[in-house]
Amino acid sequence: MNLKQNQIERAKRNAALEAVKHVKDGSIIGLGSGSTAAHAIIEIGKKAKQEKLNILAVPTSYQAFMLAVKHGIRITTLEEHPTLDLTIDGADQIDQKLNLIKGMGGALAREKIVASSSEEFIVIADETKIVKTLGERNQPIPIEVLPFAAPLVMRKIGELNGKPTIREGTKKVGPVITDNGNVIIDADFGLIHSPAELEHRLKSFAGVVETGLFVGMTTTVYVGTGSGTEKLTRK
Repeated sequence: MNLKQNQIERAKRNAALEAVKHVKDGSIIGLGSGSTAAHAIIEIGKKAKQEKLNILAVPTSYQAFMLAVKHGIRITTLEEHPTLDLTIDGADQIDQKLNLIKGMGGALAREKIVASSSEEFIVIADETKIVKTLGERNQPIPIEVLPFAAPLVMRKIGELNGKPTIREGTKKVGPVITDNGNVIIDADFGLIHSPAELEHRLKSFAGVVETGLFVGMTTTVYVGTGSGTEKLTRK
């Protein structure tokens, strides 16, 4: 790991440490997926053990589930606890209004369901994830789609002047398959000036399960740097 990567990992951990302060005894927590959320899961496990907290967690992916079990976090489900106290998760991009693009890890549908079930949705990120406008730096929007509907959805995305690509797996032949058994289309729309409108149009396409646009959902963002953390709240 080079110096820059070390700094980014330190920033992610700094953000996670701040977010984990929201976890209290009796909390029911949603656990995000990905490398940044992993820092939070590890820190939640440490906090629960050190402070003897009685907490339960709903993971958003098999990766988050396995990591939570490894660090001694007790698992529950939305069937048992349909309303969660908070969810801590990462993001691929965060704009000035705290709208997000998520889903490069492939868990966007479950992440949005769990976030929507939570009283608080806390996002943690390093400073490279902050942008003025979503879609900067050729960031695509991940879209989870029923496999049968993929040709239709790709055509519809093209009609919106988007550039769709079915995400291919690494170290395996064929597309990435989500925990829900679906495919992911990564759609590049350039700069996204009206994320709510685009979200609405994408969700109207038959076969779209969920999109990686998280609009108006975030309550708090902790942005980690190499030396500390900045807190952002939605106005």
